[in-house]
Amino acid sequence: MKQNSQPVALITGASRGLGSYLAQEIALLGYAVVIHYRSGGDRARRLAREIQALGTYALCAQGDLSNPSQVTRLFKQISRRFGRLDLLINNAGTYRPTPLLRTRPEDWFAGLQSTATATFLTTKSAIPLFPKSGGRIINLGDSASDRITPRKLAPGYHAGKVGVSLLTRSFATQLISKKITVNQISPGYLENSIDLPPHHKLPTGRPVSFSEVFSAVRYFLSPDASQVTGNNLIISGGWNL
Repeated sequence: MKQNSQPVALITGASRGLGSYLAQEIALLGYAVVIHYRSGGDRARRLAREIQALGTYALCAQGDLSNPSQVTRLFKQISRRFGRLDLLINNAGTYRPTPLLRTRPEDWFAGLQSTATATFLTTKSAIPLFPKSGGRIINLGDSASDRITPRKLAPGYHAGKVGVSLLTRSFATQLISKKITVNQISPGYLENSIDLPPHHKLPTGRPVSFSEVFSAVRYFLSPDASQVTGNNLIISGGWNL
């Protein structure tokens, strides 16, 4: 196992959108970055080149995070290359906006397994790689994932995000003794969201920006947040209240 003094971050679902943005910003904080992707290999490799141009190391790692053997392979790759992990951002998730009564089993499982199952498997596999000094786990939720409310579309995805909220609090209680905090950030509509409503229908007149999500990430990474765990920070501009 190769030991490295540079902190290491894994961002899941990082080949596009919010995940790609977070990977670049985390790199600017001085982390070596593991860019996880499931199918966007070309985008992930392009992002890795951009991050390495910033002067830090980036590793591309492919895997289906609902498959335990592929998750194990991913973390063996991280262990061999770095020997540690300091930050895990569970960002991956498949959103298929199918109506509830027309949802097929494959739609259900795609949403559920890419969120709750993936968060469970990656978190369990990450724990042994955190140093004794601790670390941070940040899960991406949904602006209503902290409560049970009717959903017309994508039931598997939304059930999975409720599961992510449960896992956030559950892992937080178990890992704080290891100095690992586990928190959740739950955005409303993002600037690239599927089925983004017209801006005039949003309470603030605009969607949530990637930079606003990263501001929350940066807080959870700060020394001031070392006692903050099991929390869910909703960034929705008043949507879903």
